[in-house]
Amino acid sequence: MNAERDLAPLAPSVVRALNDKLYEKRKVAALEIEKLVREFVAQNNTSQIKHVIQILSQEFALSQHPHSRKGGLIGLAACSIALGKDSGLYLKELIEPVLTCFNDADSRLRYYACEALYNIVKVARGSVLPHFNVLFDGLSKLAADPDPNVKSGSELLDRLLKDIVTESNQFDLVGFIPLLRERIYSNNQYARQFIISWILVLESVPDINLLDYLPEILDGLFQILGDNSKEIRKMCEVALGEFLKEIKKNPSSVKFAEMANILVIHCQAADDLIQLTAMCWMREFIQLAGRVMLPYSSGILTAVLPCLSYDDRKKNIKEVANVCNQSLMKLVIPEDDEMDEAKQSTTLPAEPTSEESVSKPEAVSSGDPYGSCPSKFSLNQPLSFPCSSERIQVTLNLDGIVQVLDCHLHDTSIGMMTRIAVLKWLYHLYIKTPRKMFRHTDSLFPILLRTLSDESDEVILKDLEVLAEIASSPAGQTEGYSPSDSSDVRPGPVELHVPARAGQLSSSGTKSLECSPSTPTMNSYFYKFMINLLKRFSSERKLLETRGAFIIRQLCLLLNAENIFHSMADILLREEDLKFASTMVHTLNTILLTSSELFQLRNQLKDLKTPESRNLFCCLYRSWCHNPVTTVSLCFLTQNYKHAYDLIQKFGDLEVTVDFLTEVDKLVQLIECPIFTYLRLQLLDVKNNPYLIKALYGLLMLLPQSSAFQLLSHRLQCVPNPELMQTADSTKPSASFKRTTASNIDYTELLQHFEKVQNKHLEARHQRAGRAEQLDRRVVL
Repeated sequence: MNAERDLAPLAPSVVRALNDKLYEKRKVAALEIEKLVREFVAQNNTSQIKHVIQILSQEFALSQHPHSRKGGLIGLAACSIALGKDSGLYLKELIEPVLTCFNDADSRLRYYACEALYNIVKVARGSVLPHFNVLFDGLSKLAADPDPNVKSGSELLDRLLKDIVTESNQFDLVGFIPLLRERIYSNNQYARQFIISWILVLESVPDINLLDYLPEILDGLFQILGDNSKEIRKMCEVALGEFLKEIKKNPSSVKFAEMANILVIHCQAADDLIQLTAMCWMREFIQLAGRVMLPYSSGILTAVLPCLSYDDRKKNIKEVANVCNQSLMKLVIPEDDEMDEAKQSTTLPAEPTSEESVSKPEAVSSGDPYGSCPSKFSLNQPLSFPCSSERIQVTLNLDGIVQVLDCHLHDTSIGMMTRIAVLKWLYHLYIKTPRKMFRHTDSLFPILLRTLSDESDEVILKDLEVLAEIASSPAGQTEGYSPSDSSDVRPGPVELHVPARAGQLSSSGTKSLECSPSTPTMNSYFYKFMINLLKRFSSERKLLETRGAFIIRQLCLLLNAENIFHSMADILLREEDLKFASTMVHTLNTILLTSSELFQLRNQLKDLKTPESRNLFCCLYRSWCHNPVTTVSLCFLTQNYKHAYDLIQKFGDLEVTVDFLTEVDKLVQLIECPIFTYLRLQLLDVKNNPYLIKALYGLLMLLPQSSAFQLLSHRLQCVPNPELMQTADSTKPSASFKRTTASNIDYTELLQHFEKVQNKHLEARHQRAGRAEQLDRRVVL
């Protein structure tokens, strides 16, 4: 190759020096090139300037020989220095060959490339901004360079570039964001540190509004937050903190909807710092954006609910999650219960303080993406960003929310506080959006009943509140519903089978199915609830023994006690499992006689002054006949002493077992309790209460020589002599006597019903005994 001809206007000595392995000789050649280019600049000879740059680029910087490449780099830097302010006209030709050398295998050459580019950028200053993306791309690669000298050189160049960006008002942020979004997912620590440092710089520049493009980089920032390096985590935490401050200052310009899904994903991260930070962001988003976050409710709940059961090791996350949960719950309002499908989407004007220009999620029209209640959201799933709008259409995706809540209730591994939060949500939704919620009641009902078997009393209380709201809400009323209508009692695995026998009930029994005029009317789910609750008790006897009284007492507080006892008595009257019916009647009777929650109902039954109270007595009596001793106690409560005496007379025909005597013993103990103070005082009026005394003596004769026998015997010994109690008014009948005779109750029919029920129990016991005997014979054989 003829160097003098091919590489002109470069002198042969310059060419030889550029190819030399010694740096000093290459530096001398660079000074000659600088002098030559200055002359061309003075002559305004642009063609020759371009020709020199092309020679240095093609023949040297991109040469296969390493020393030639080094010469070309220093020559290009010399050209830039010589061009001065005019270097901006040739930046593309100057920068491209230098950036190519950033990928060279020789670390020394990469260092010289950094040095050359530093000189080029230093001269050009703001003129390099149109080429910022290629410079940033090259620097991001050098930031992870293994050679410390190269890394040091790239840091100097990086600082220079940051200074230029900071002092300039011509930075093309729109063009830079795609590159930033791509590079932010780098796994290299140094590259991540480089990215975060640039984000912090851009965030600090007043003229650059990086907040507008936060949805593009937020996911990457949260991933960097999980880096192993404490320094990088701290830098990322600071960057996220600065963004959150900006969001609080300028909520009107924040694209909340576009970032909601990103936060949902990272609120479920395994890394505590990521999860806590994302949860803090979610808290601020819900409070600042308000109902704009409603379309993402199911996803938010999927992320937040499990955190409510965290222990003290994650106390901070738990506290923030609780605030998120409470704030989100407050966003659901009665207007969300609008039944007209055309009005399901509520158009809200953008609020100037928080929700202006917030985007509407594209996925709203097709349903919430989190309706399937996944345990975790994939970090690799595509995130779609909707377009901004000045008015926000907010839809409460109730189906998705209910599906998430139902999913958590079915998950036996979730903690107690999460289960309580789920039940609070269901209760809140039934209060705020009852009509829409009743579409889901049939699917929720079985799991709500199963939740009554929970180990926690708090969970059971909340569960009962939900069930009580379902049973009493006007939205659950079905037109033309009758509790005796067997069409509503659909057979199923969780329902109590009630045989439909029209002849089983007398006219008074039929009346007992109806709610008293003095009590509020329950809806169509109330009777279904009572049936299923008794079915639950029947299939889980342990639940009845350990929690039965607790559940019924709480229901009496939440619902109308009279309606509860009315309906349960009616259902038990038709129960085919007589042993369960007897046990359940005993439980109900104990609750009726001892619970403070039933004080008013006891007073109502004690007086039997109204037709409603007498109707209730007859209804209870017919079911109480499943248990002889509870029937007597009901008569004592209602001051039907003659009928109590008649019943005790029938006890001689019954099979007296140990269990029977135990119940008589408990009844004697109850008579000594404050509940029956009025009964004990009536013993003073011997003349007008002869059947009370006879009934008590009848109980005494039934008891063996036990402590209960001694207790009742001592009580009866205190009954005064009628002659000693004679007074001027003794000839007048007592109030209780007047009330009893005026009650218009057919006690003969009730007594016949008692005998009929006891005969059924006797037959059932004989059948059980026969089956047991057959089984014993098979075992012997």
